[in-house]
Amino acid sequence: MISIRNVSKHYGSFQVLADCSTEVAKGEVIVVCGPSGSGKSTLIKCVNGLEPFQQGEIWLNGISVGDPKTNLPRLRAHVGMVFQNFELFPHMSIIDNLTVAQVKVLGRNLDESTNKSLKLLDRVGLKTQAGKFPGQLSGGQQQRVAIARALCMDPICMLFDEPTSALDPEMINEVLDVMVELAREGMTMMVVTHEMGFARKVAHRVIFMDHGRIIEDAGKEDFFGTPRSERAQVFLSKILQH
Repeated sequence: MISIRNVSKHYGSFQVLADCSTEVAKGEVIVVCGPSGSGKSTLIKCVNGLEPFQQGEIWLNGISVGDPKTNLPRLRAHVGMVFQNFELFPHMSIIDNLTVAQVKVLGRNLDESTNKSLKLLDRVGLKTQAGKFPGQLSGGQQQRVAIARALCMDPICMLFDEPTSALDPEMINEVLDVMVELAREGMTMMVVTHEMGFARKVAHRVIFMDHGRIIEDAGKEDFFGTPRSERAQVFLSKILQH
């Protein structure tokens, strides 16, 4: 589903990604972790072309993301992206946030879009909030709306960029529960997160990054058992203490 081959990216003279390669099979759940500034979010944004890259190739369901001839807006329409800060339209109601892209991008009629939106809001436990505005919801509720909005587009895969890092601790589990359910239903997912409990529960593999490089790419049992690299061992020893 996702193939990342020798991808490097620079901001001027600063190298953000260095020769990154990995594959994500259909139905796989991959957790990407590492210290701040390690390139995790940049890597996941390169997957659907939100960040350009200078070297290497990324293929998404057989389409080359870096090819100038690729229609990136059309490609992104089929890739669910959930951001750290929700990115909902504050001036639109929740139901309008979910229907607008279905109508404008996928060409669905309003009735069909509304029905799908309500089903997915019900799935994330928020159908009764459909008429409210994002500012009237808690952070956890807004992030669940963002996940429902992504699912409205019938995505072939889902990308999550630290989806719980902006949330109060009490709201984190309500978002992770939705993500766990998605994973168990077979959704292909790349998740940038520090939530190691989530990784242990549903990840097939864990990618550990540092200084723009993929240091480890291992099954979760191997990663949480004894990581090969000393850097990953130090990272885990700190993050698992809490």
